[in-house]
Amino acid sequence: MKKFVSLLLTGVLAFGLLAGCGNSGTAASPAPETTGPETAAPETGTPETGSLEGTVLKVGATPAPHAEILEVVKQLLAEQGITLEITVFNDYIQPNTAVENGDLDANYFQHITYMDEFNASNGTHLVSAAAIHYEPFGLYAGKTDSLDALADGAQIAVPNDTTNEARALLLLQQEGLITLKEGAGLTATKADIAENPKNLDIVELEASQLPVRLADVDMAVINGNYAIDAGLKVSDALAVEAADGEAGTAYANVLTVKEGRENEPAIQALVEALQSRQVKDFIDETYDGAVVAVF
Repeated sequence: MKKFVSLLLTGVLAFGLLAGCGNSGTAASPAPETTGPETAAPETGTPETGSLEGTVLKVGATPAPHAEILEVVKQLLAEQGITLEITVFNDYIQPNTAVENGDLDANYFQHITYMDEFNASNGTHLVSAAAIHYEPFGLYAGKTDSLDALADGAQIAVPNDTTNEARALLLLQQEGLITLKEGAGLTATKADIAENPKNLDIVELEASQLPVRLADVDMAVINGNYAIDAGLKVSDALAVEAADGEAGTAYANVLTVKEGRENEPAIQALVEALQSRQVKDFIDETYDGAVVAVF
């Protein structure tokens, strides 16, 4: 009997020891808490991008190449849940006024030199959010089909806004047709022509009218976007603005916004899309050198 009781006590003690080991194992179970940080994975996401779902961006542009490029951007932004509304303009005044007044979030049609001049003349507060592309000016044949055949007193049409007229005159100087006063540079006007050996008649026209009036003059210096609209190719131009010249380095086309908005997440998403590989490929494949990406 004593032997039986002894055996029974030994069994109880053994069971107690085993149960204690089991409790010790359970106490170690906090180890799975090491997987806790995995639940913080959303921190690797982009809340800024997520917050743009449902955003509508209104952007003004001239038809080509700007509005065409924005159609590519529109698809890229749609993938982020952003709707891009494109308003097409055929002048250089309204899209800037609309951005200043808040009717548009941004515009994409002008180079930074024109934007700065517009601010100075109109008291607006426009800034560049990003440089996108450069459009070389071209000198195109009208009634006269070569520089060698250009007669004394021939008419050459140029844009009538201050900034683009200077650019056109610099191109004529580049080709040896005129000489500008020293220092005239990017603000040159007809009054700054110091030498004009062929007595050329410089005809000032609104930029959008240059392709329309090309057949009425001997030659015209035409903005890249209006040349594209008219089906003119840079490869057909009698002369093209040098990309490394004074004008070429000053006339990158920019995405323009009102001062203070350039760092907004939606604007930055627009910049990222405009400077994407897809847009660069579209520019390279579509415009045959008439438009050159600068990013």
